[in-house]
Amino acid sequence: MEKIQLEILGLSSSQSQTGSFALVLGEREGNRRLPIIIGMFEAQSIAIQIEKINPNRPLTHDLFKTFAEHMDVAITEILISDLKEGVFYSKIMCTDGTREFELDSRPSDAIAIGLRFGVPIYTVESVLSEAGIILSDLEDGDEENEEMTVKSTSSTTSSSAKESLSQTSVDELNKLLNDALDKEDYERAAKIRDELNKRN
Repeated sequence: MEKIQLEILGLSSSQSQTGSFALVLGEREGNRRLPIIIGMFEAQSIAIQIEKINPNRPLTHDLFKTFAEHMDVAITEILISDLKEGVFYSKIMCTDGTREFELDSRPSDAIAIGLRFGVPIYTVESVLSEAGIILSDLEDGDEENEEMTVKSTSSTTSSSAKESLSQTSVDELNKLLNDALDKEDYERAAKIRDELNKRN
């Protein structure tokens, strides 16, 4: 079974399902894209890991990582292994040093965990050929949109909200950041952090 390595290209609000997000994975050595609809909590967990935001309390995927490390289990890779009736299946490949084993998982959870361990994400040809989207030549001129720089789930921010942050003092921004982290509003925390980074 030949595996195809994927990378995360973008995370944005789903146009088709309210409260859901589209996670876009791209073929590392090709031009196919694999969009997967995931839930809000999984999207948030993936986004805060990409954005390197440290939550005040561990999220479920952080807890999994801590537990695995205490049990001397390492994650080696994530594999999106199958697609049945529109549902993606994935496996978390693990080892305890003497044996290898796999855990069945939803792709969103597997990817959130994989990001925390810094392991590669793979799929197989059958999944990509069935659910992958090939970029057409027409989209070549729109590379900036295609690359969809991952900005947590904050792509739906209104320009007025951005403006208000740009007019806020650094001290106030730090207070807002702490408040957002206390409330576990990681989308807002990412926006505030981005504004603070602009000032430094």
